[in-house]
Amino acid sequence: MGRTVTDAARATAAKGRPTDDAFLGGALQILQPRSGYRAGLDAVMLAAAVPTPEGPSPERPTLERPMRVLDLGAGVGTAGLCLARRIANAEVTLLEREPALVGLAKENVARNGLSARVCVVEGEVGLSASALRALGLAEESFHHVMANPPYHDRDAGTLAPDAQKAGAHAMADTELERWARFMARMTAPGGSVTVIHKAEALIRLLVALNGRFGGLVVMPLYPRQGAPAHRVIVQGIKGSRAPPKLLSGLVLHGAGDVFTPEAQEILRGPAALELLPKV
Repeated sequence: MGRTVTDAARATAAKGRPTDDAFLGGALQILQPRSGYRAGLDAVMLAAAVPTPEGPSPERPTLERPMRVLDLGAGVGTAGLCLARRIANAEVTLLEREPALVGLAKENVARNGLSARVCVVEGEVGLSASALRALGLAEESFHHVMANPPYHDRDAGTLAPDAQKAGAHAMADTELERWARFMARMTAPGGSVTVIHKAEALIRLLVALNGRFGGLVVMPLYPRQGAPAHRVIVQGIKGSRAPPKLLSGLVLHGAGDVFTPEAQEILRGPAALELLPKV
């Protein structure tokens, strides 16, 4: 007698299969967990904000020399892969501590044809110099470091029931300082850093970056016109003494929650968010 497959069994099986999601108007296909932490708009906006020496411009998306970029807490690699697709000779290292996400990131790199310029390293923020060397990484060797740190204070509320999601979305309040310290260790002198975070963490983020990076630029992201910002992108230059700057920001949604034309240009293609001045 054949065994009946119940709805519960089907749901359990489906939960274990990753979803296959399109980014940048279909230019990237990203596998990610069906449940737990899932990348979305924040990852695309983070990648779009990374500058190039010529200035982030769709008309000039490449560099005369390779730009080495480190994506911290890379998850399945969405932000780093978006950057690699936008900047034709960016060399991106995805650093992720969760083995399951590392496996998906490696598959995403291969299936999008970016193995020549994107590598995945299993490790966590705060590694010692010797541990970095063992992984083939070196301090102060990246032109740019990008990060989408966990947003929620681990001590301020209930963690997500999914352990992987909890780790991706929550960390202790003091951990932001550790992330900033590690970003400074990995960024080359004169290099830059870009971080996306929730707006309410802006003061903590500026305090953590200040002294390590100068010329800090803040770009708010507004869910709609007239609403408070819910995300901020902060960018700075290692060794700069320039004063901080607050930009007008980007409105994401218009009437009916449709993305604004400016947001659509970033989400569907190679358009960039220009924060730092061209050099």
